[in-house]
Amino acid sequence: KLQTPGSLLFPFKCYSSPGCGQSRISGRIVEGGDAARGQWPWQVSIQYNGHHCCGGSLISAQWVVSAAHCFLSFSQSAYHVNLGKHQLSNPSLSWVSSPVRQICIHPDYNRGTRAANIALVQLAEPVRYTNEILPFCLPVTGWGRIDSEGKTIPRGRCYHSTLQEVQVQLIDTAACNVLCNIHPALNFSRDHIKPDMIYASYAKGQRDSCQDDSGGPLACDRNGTWFLMGFVSCGDGCGQPNHPSVYVRTVAYATSMENSISGVNDARSSFSTYTLLFTTLLMSL
Repeated sequence: KLQTPGSLLFPFKCYSSPGCGQSRISGRIVEGGDAARGQWPWQVSIQYNGHHCCGGSLISAQWVVSAAHCFLSFSQSAYHVNLGKHQLSNPSLSWVSSPVRQICIHPDYNRGTRAANIALVQLAEPVRYTNEILPFCLPVTGWGRIDSEGKTIPRGRCYHSTLQEVQVQLIDTAACNVLCNIHPALNFSRDHIKPDMIYASYAKGQRDSCQDDSGGPLACDRNGTWFLMGFVSCGDGCGQPNHPSVYVRTVAYATSMENSISGVNDARSSFSTYTLLFTTLLMSL
């Protein structure tokens, strides 16, 4: 069970459907930059009063997963989810803007430590899949700031208009805790990295997620299929040396998601494979 902002508890079920994670556009990310149209069809833009505030990932025809902290300050009715967008300011003919039926925040979410920083968002109606709207089964993608201080972005333009992509390096827990002791700004307490967290970036910085990428996917390619390894939770600056970003570890919530969201009837075996794959990937860190 997860929790709505109004403290109502209720059950829901969720599975990844067969054929998920199949982008119509192939190609490897090297330095990062503009993504090709349709390359990341599971990426969504979560909008508050018509403005991009967070990213998210489509996990079924009617459900999106994102970060809990994206939804704590505003009325649920003010949110919409935009799907099939490549450029925020110049949407294609195939994009869809969906109202939100409900927002389910994990009951263990902690604002201070960002533990359990996960929310499930139900769209008002199931979305129709197209080449530019497909579920994950996912590199860090998003429309967030290019520079942590906004120096490279003209005044009044907070986001990169075109969807961005970048490849990041995973960092093991011991190394993460060392970095947190050197740079304690994240304030995660003595054992900084919780079991549901992943750290990723590069020691030299530069390539990283940033503000307004929150909730956007951290993906892994396995034989041509993209799997959601995690999603952006928080960080200390953007692309700073020895300041990696924190991601929610998706596999930590695989069971609760499996027992949560209804709407996909024939995907139990696919979800089991997905869970096993992520366990294997994460155990190798």
